Amino acid sequence: MRGRDQILQLLLLYVFLSVLLTLATTSYGVNVTYDHRALLIDGKRRVLVSGSIHYPRSTAEMWADLIQKSKDGGLDVIETYVFWNAHEPVQNQYNFEGRYDLVKFIKLVGEAGLYAHLRIGPYVCAEWNYGGFPLWLHFVPGIKFRTDNEPFKAEMQRFTAKIVDMMKQEKLYASQGGPIILSQIENEYGNIDSSYGPAAKSYINWAASMAVSLDTGVPWVMCQQADAPDPIINTCNGFYCDQFTPNSKNKPKMWTENWSGWFLSFGGAVPYRPVEDLAFAVARFYQLGGTFQNYYMYHGGTNFGRSTGGPFISTSYDYDAPLDEYGLTRQPKWGHLKDLHKSIKLCEEALVATDPVTSSLGQNLEATVYKTGTGLCSAFLANFGTSDKTVNFNGNSYNLPGWSVSILPDCKNVALNTAKINSMTVIPSFVHQSLKGDADSADTLGSSWSWIYEPVGISKKAFVKPGLLEQINTTADKSDYLWYSLSTVIKDNEPFLEDGSQTVLHVESLGHALHAFVNGKLAGSGTGNAGNAKVAVEIPVTLLPGKNTIDLLSLTAGLQNYGAFFELKGAGITGPVKLEGLKNGTTVDLSSLQWTYQIGLKGEELGLSSGNSQWVTQPALPTKQPLIWYKTSFNAPAGNDPIAIDFSGMGKGEAWVNGQSIGRYWPTKVSPTSGCSNCNYRGSYSSSKCLKNCAKPSQTLYHVPRSWVESSGNTLVLFEETGGDPTQIAFATKQSASLCSHVSESHPLPVDMWSSNSEAARKAGPVLSLECPFPNQVISSIKFASFGTPRGTCGSFSHGQCKSTRALSIVQKACIGSKSCSIGASASTFGDPCKGVAKSLAVEASCA
Repeated sequence: MRGRDQILQLLLLYVFLSVLLTLATTSYGVNVTYDHRALLIDGKRRVLVSGSIHYPRSTAEMWADLIQKSKDGGLDVIETYVFWNAHEPVQNQYNFEGRYDLVKFIKLVGEAGLYAHLRIGPYVCAEWNYGGFPLWLHFVPGIKFRTDNEPFKAEMQRFTAKIVDMMKQEKLYASQGGPIILSQIENEYGNIDSSYGPAAKSYINWAASMAVSLDTGVPWVMCQQADAPDPIINTCNGFYCDQFTPNSKNKPKMWTENWSGWFLSFGGAVPYRPVEDLAFAVARFYQLGGTFQNYYMYHGGTNFGRSTGGPFISTSYDYDAPLDEYGLTRQPKWGHLKDLHKSIKLCEEALVATDPVTSSLGQNLEATVYKTGTGLCSAFLANFGTSDKTVNFNGNSYNLPGWSVSILPDCKNVALNTAKINSMTVIPSFVHQSLKGDADSADTLGSSWSWIYEPVGISKKAFVKPGLLEQINTTADKSDYLWYSLSTVIKDNEPFLEDGSQTVLHVESLGHALHAFVNGKLAGSGTGNAGNAKVAVEIPVTLLPGKNTIDLLSLTAGLQNYGAFFELKGAGITGPVKLEGLKNGTTVDLSSLQWTYQIGLKGEELGLSSGNSQWVTQPALPTKQPLIWYKTSFNAPAGNDPIAIDFSGMGKGEAWVNGQSIGRYWPTKVSPTSGCSNCNYRGSYSSSKCLKNCAKPSQTLYHVPRSWVESSGNTLVLFEETGGDPTQIAFATKQSASLCSHVSESHPLPVDMWSSNSEAARKAGPVLSLECPFPNQVISSIKFASFGTPRGTCGSFSHGQCKSTRALSIVQKACIGSKSCSIGASASTFGDPCKGVAKSLAVEASCA
């Protein structure tokens, strides 16, 4: 009997543990809905901060760290597009591996405790090749993109349904217990829908109906679509969306793209957006009723391979985002936005409980109050002029710098002002290491170079057609390159040969660049630019009696990704191609003759990018010559710092590390000499307002993910189009050169110290904080410290007339040897070197 009881008890225990295990491993779905104020998650309104990370623009090994840094920065949601051409490069052949493992990415978002917004599109724009559409779509009979066209709608629905089904199978929608709380269909169609006439409206209604029919259990949005039909939420994209109003009183105010910077084009200067302006835009949005805001981008990443759109979009997609191209925090942008998010979350209870009430405090001055009957009260005070102002609010006086918002979680005490940065600044540096194989230095990473010449003209399978062919329809984007080859016979008595005068070869192309070879020699080149991709060249050439060969290499630099009917934007040499006599005025039009065509390069067919094949290794390395493949082996730079290759000294081409394309390089594409100047954050931002790097190459440093290299024995392959010297190439690791902070006596307390009842902390005053950005580092030196009236910016601080003689020793004692330190920026810490004068504390330090 006793034994039977023990067996029964064990059985009951087993059943109990099985139930517990089932409960522990079962994800319970949440109900995601919306009302006029916000998204509701299980019936509770939420104020949400989101950020875009595009999974193919980083590596799978980087994702967890990027997501965690996003969470640490105060994000609730990760937003990503879904890239159709990456997942279905060939019709019905799918790729969800490596960087394209969408399921893994979404699962990592969920495991970090964050939500996801899946922007299926499937048109994405995104400065991505062909706007994310696969090229085979262009060749579907009868198709017209993004309009009420049955072939297009059938393919769009098939792919959208496939992605939704994948998410459902993995239980990734919030309704199934997963992280996805939103999905998007279409993308910024309202910007261009007028070009499509009445068919645009029926297309958008169809897209909305199709999306809803997929029954995801979460809301769908359309961005920049004022006529988005119910229940689709229409959302805003732009640098500012505080004035945006949804198309229904039942829909929340949502901002799907707050552009944290701007994209870089080859040939352009580097754009950046001051964090004071970005924080101002965010605060204004939440002030005036917004409850969901997304940074585009939070991490921009890298356009690996041939994924860039544009044309002429650079390989770097850094976007001046809070997390830089390499995945490091960009300071002070990341830190200041983190403080902003905390300040907004201190107001969340009031924000979701009621509607905002806004009143004027004077010209360009507004106060918005969220106040409930239970006594909750939060306020935003905004100065959207460019001059500093002092305002009175609820009987108290507040200083508002121009173009700033102060956040008062209790309607009394300031938690943050968007123009006053408590976060430190980090000045990055790239530390170079030689790749020269013949260098004696111990820092040399590479071995000697070997090479293979790419043949000029036709060298593999080719075809003959009369006339000049458009490139994209010919190559289907299988390669950047298309050869146009022609042989012509010049008789002894041709006018071209009179007086020994030169002939001009006239070539016109839709873009994006071309190289002209006459009798096997490079005669000249031409390139378009981001504003106008077309190319027209007049190249002096010398023709010989008898047979002359003209070989024109046309190339693309990313396909169009934006605009009405962008898929019809052509490329390549469509003519005319003419020979013109300089002196005698004779012209021969070659355009309609029989041209021989070759798609791609011989080296591409041979798979040279993998490093295989028979390479030439001789002491006399050919340099500054066109059409050469180069190869070397190298050891990875020591440590864990992010890696880049500096392509200074090269012309234009593509590079592969261990068979993986790190993208197109083009260090000879130089930015304009003008347009860069000191940028004042005050006043409306535009993509051309704040530029740097004028009169320099648009991009010289190219990201090599750490996960792509081994400690030794790596292979680097280059295809150089125009001519360069690979011995000038160097590796570089990204490190921090200096940490800085500049905090005034009028700065708010660090938001972590904010409390409605903390009078003692408020009296103690503001705090300057520094922290080494990398693990196992400590502050090793203080380069500058001044309390009083210091001037300048990080890296160029100088003392003002008023300064404390104790500042350097006090800061050294507080900081050196520690990973982080905090110092009160007040006279109670340093003494008062000049009574009655507004003072600040500026510090620059280094870590080791």
